[in-house]
Amino acid sequence: MFTNSDEAVINKKLPKELLLRIFSFLDVVTLCRCAQVSRSWNVLALDGSNWQRIDLFDFQRDIEGRVVENISKRCGGFLRKLSLRGCLGVGPRLIEILLLVQTLRGDNERIGCPLLEQLNISWCDQVTKDGIQALVRSCPGLKCLFLKGCTQLEDEALKHIGAHCPELVTLNLQTCSQITDEGLITICRGCHRLQSLCVSGCGNITDAILHALGQNCPRLRILEVARCSQLTDVGFTTLARNCHELEKMDLEECVQITDGTLIQLSIHCPRLQVLSLSHCELITDDGIRHLGSGPCAHDRLEVIELDNCPLITDASLEHLKSCHSLDRIELYDCQQITRAGIKRLRTHLPNIKVHAYFAPVTPPPSVGGSRQRFCRCCVLL
Repeated sequence: MFTNSDEAVINKKLPKELLLRIFSFLDVVTLCRCAQVSRSWNVLALDGSNWQRIDLFDFQRDIEGRVVENISKRCGGFLRKLSLRGCLGVGPRLIEILLLVQTLRGDNERIGCPLLEQLNISWCDQVTKDGIQALVRSCPGLKCLFLKGCTQLEDEALKHIGAHCPELVTLNLQTCSQITDEGLITICRGCHRLQSLCVSGCGNITDAILHALGQNCPRLRILEVARCSQLTDVGFTTLARNCHELEKMDLEECVQITDGTLIQLSIHCPRLQVLSLSHCELITDDGIRHLGSGPCAHDRLEVIELDNCPLITDASLEHLKSCHSLDRIELYDCQQITRAGIKRLRTHLPNIKVHAYFAPVTPPPSVGGSRQRFCRCCVLL
């Protein structure tokens, strides 16, 4: 595997520090290939300082325990960002191996990856509360945690996160359908620096989580609650009145909200840039009017999605024509929107991307003529 003449010219000419710097720009696959070139490159490529950010998604999805253990031994003290997204074999035991394999002073007091700030184990559906408990106890500085599609997680796992991750800024729990208000409230109370939360597809949550966010997480900038059909204007009112830094909100299929939510957002959330209201069938032109006249409208609002909002008409487009930063609007299946209304909007916002669909006009019936509609075979059949 290694060459007989291990001291190549490049190794003689460049100091180790500079070679390490070059190796630091390489991805996982390239580092592994370089490690097979020579003994010197093996040492350089596998130096822990080169393994601060690891993404195994494109490298090895069926990752084995021994691989995780080797990673932990080699770079545990350096590791800051780790993505095991989609690695099908990742479960509680592998997380424990990764984070707890090292011992301190030989007395079985365990340490993990003290510098780990970001971990992505989305779609690792074997992960349970035991793995999460091992993770958060070993990584007190964790700031970003992506658990999308970890369907076995329940409130007990969230309680561990809330108790041990005070630095948490980003949390993604999309489609973790077993979680409820109880676990999320613990997150809010323990993670006051939270800026981004995704709980889309978590259908059990209610307005209680919106109240908890409003009372505990004033820095919240991104909230994704698509398909959380129990949320109402009452909860969003509390949220808007307390979280003034909101920039992006995905409220798709929050079917109970009305113009009241838009009124509160227009008053209290001047930084709003992206708003999805798709399938919010109670939204009307009046709500869009308030949004279009709010402080976010002129210089901030960039995207608004109104797909399948049947009460929206061309009047809403008139209310949005003063939103000079508006870059994209979604209007699929808004049956009261017309081509003329879109054309008028474009006279004020010529660069806006409008995504809409208009059913083709039904062709008129043929007049006169006795041309046969079917071929002879079809007539016989």
